[in-house]
Amino acid sequence: MTEGPETEKVLIDSVNLKASEITDSKFKLIDRVIQDFAPEIAYLCQIREDESEEQQIKTGRLHENRILGLFLKFYLEGKKKITTGVVEEEYRRYFRDIARSTTSTYLNMLKKESILYIERDGRTVYYFLHEDPPIGIKPFWFTRIFCIVPIYFNRAMIFSNLYINSDKYIQDYINQYGEKDKKSLIKNFKFIIGLILLNIFKNRSSKCMLCQFSKREIYEKLEEIISIAIKDRCDVLPEDLVNNVINKYSEISMFNETDNDIMEEITTHMSRYADIYKRDIEFQVMLSVRRQDLRLKQKRALEGDMLSVLIEEKIERGV
Repeated sequence: MTEGPETEKVLIDSVNLKASEITDSKFKLIDRVIQDFAPEIAYLCQIREDESEEQQIKTGRLHENRILGLFLKFYLEGKKKITTGVVEEEYRRYFRDIARSTTSTYLNMLKKESILYIERDGRTVYYFLHEDPPIGIKPFWFTRIFCIVPIYFNRAMIFSNLYINSDKYIQDYINQYGEKDKKSLIKNFKFIIGLILLNIFKNRSSKCMLCQFSKREIYEKLEEIISIAIKDRCDVLPEDLVNNVINKYSEISMFNETDNDIMEEITTHMSRYADIYKRDIEFQVMLSVRRQDLRLKQKRALEGDMLSVLIEEKIERGV
């Protein structure tokens, strides 16, 4: 795996390249919003670093998919307590036999990825699906691997448009609920959307790490960097706001973006939270600005120290 500093350099180099390559007006809109809300990670969110399909396909993903297929079978049969031995036995019924150690390895990987969870009864370990599979879905949807990049980027575009047109949505809210401090509400409304956008791209990175074609170390570093930007802007916000607005609207399965009634409901919901938690958001913004200023000063100090070292080295060499 690539070391941290080397991975960060790859990301920075990629940023410089991607920034010059982005031509789609919708993608430019996303960058415009990110630069306004979190300039320290501008362009990073749009990085897509994947291995070529012509390279060797990782068989590990095949084993994981087959094991998950067995768990779907167990679920439909009403079997709850699944051990490694049960998975091993069922696996050889349908596929080429693999060692128990291999079965255990992939079960633990699925647990690490939060797809499975475990319960212990003495020395016996039982595996369960972390979430129940969808009921009534046609088998076709289980046969394909879908890239999640387009739907996450589409969600980001939707909220970028809401960010740019925040004045309109806040005015609609004021018209409905009476006179408010419009300037303050717009600022808070945009802050909420900015956090939703950062979470959208953090969620996208966490899922891209699981793709068999991805450069996992790149997405791990990307998720780490975005998580820092989120924490700087989110750590003292009320849990109600974080869970019921920011986290809720950051995931792709929550609503249909093409339904105008739903979108109106969402903008009203966010406007109301921007109003209810006015002081909390303003306090968070104040803290965030201070942190960004401190990080900038630390960065400049570090760059100054590096420059001093280079000058001293040149003096020593008589340059």
